Amino acid sequence: MVIKNISGGVCAPLGFKANGIHCGIRKNKSKRDFALIVSDVRASAAGVYTSNLVKGAPVIVTKNNLSDGYAQAIICNSGNANTCNSDGIEIAEKMCSLVSGCGDISAKDVIVASTGVIGQKLNIQPMVDGIGELWNGLGNHSEYAAQAIMTTDTVIKTVSIEFKLGGKVCRMGAIAKGVGMVCPNMATNLIFLTTDVNISPEMLQLALSNDVKSSFNMISVDGDQSTNDTCCILANGLAGNERITARSAHYNAFCKALNYCTVILSKKIAKDGEGATKLIECSVEGAKSLKIARTVAKTVIKSSLVKAAMFGADANWGRVLCAIGYSGVDVDILKVDVDFRSVKGVLPVCRGGYGVDFSEEKAKELLLEDEITILVNLNDGAYKATAWGCDLTYDYVKINGDYRT
Repeated sequence: MVIKNISGGVCAPLGFKANGIHCGIRKNKSKRDFALIVSDVRASAAGVYTSNLVKGAPVIVTKNNLSDGYAQAIICNSGNANTCNSDGIEIAEKMCSLVSGCGDISAKDVIVASTGVIGQKLNIQPMVDGIGELWNGLGNHSEYAAQAIMTTDTVIKTVSIEFKLGGKVCRMGAIAKGVGMVCPNMATNLIFLTTDVNISPEMLQLALSNDVKSSFNMISVDGDQSTNDTCCILANGLAGNERITARSAHYNAFCKALNYCTVILSKKIAKDGEGATKLIECSVEGAKSLKIARTVAKTVIKSSLVKAAMFGADANWGRVLCAIGYSGVDVDILKVDVDFRSVKGVLPVCRGGYGVDFSEEKAKELLLEDEITILVNLNDGAYKATAWGCDLTYDYVKINGDYRT
């Protein structure tokens, strides 16, 4: 299967349009805060969401709207999470009705999402006033939509690809936001995917639910899980491939394409972590089970001490071993090997649970790069997993010290 990177984001697949504007939710008029993605036709839809007991109202409304496996539009605001508000459900449902009022789309076929400050009332009026401009500007504007869902993100996060299923050219695109409160369980912050593949809602949900286990669930920026995490995908079938209704070679190819997109987005989210200067990847192999591999990788990535060491370009590998030791899974520490890797090369620092001699100068040169891989071999099995995170910097505290103001 050949996967080709193309332009277009969520508008790359046939039959999708998008837009993003500033409607007034955010004080800064230069920042877009209202996004819309629309399919020309009703589409198969699937979603995964935060498992936090505190859930944003949009999550509740979206889960209800997607209960039949179909949707046609995604509406989202930034600047306010619409979470822990007494009228949150009402506001989220009104957002869906705004889309319905503009076109021949049922309010029940709208995915709704919000991101921003938790616990503050969300005023619907700026969106009521702005929906006409947002709708009338729909077009090949994936970048505008990507900008409109950002909070403290410093760059837009997007991907789009082309591939073939049964001789039919298919496309998939996505936008994402997420830089803080990122340690997901079921999804991560906001991810919106579109595709023109013809696939049933049941198989689409299966593909997405399985995929997040090795992609978005393997990210951690700060160990905090958001209340509004939502990852949704629309598949409108306009590519004209034979409908995927069961596990098959075509289903497997679709899953490969999906994972290609989600891993790219996972890395972009981790690299743009609040205050981050480096993307940190932990690659674990030689585990007795997939659960052990994933747990070890995620525990290393989440360690504040490991993250701080990477910020300081300090080859303090003992912190890696320490994290493995408290991961809570069955690991024989006396079998563990650890290396650090970047474009400057590979540096062995631990063999069989004990340190090995290495050049501090070489280590500093290697760890000063902006993408670092921590290689862990448990030497105890055949399973492997990868997790992504970022370094812990002074700016993370500055950003979150005055986030509301």
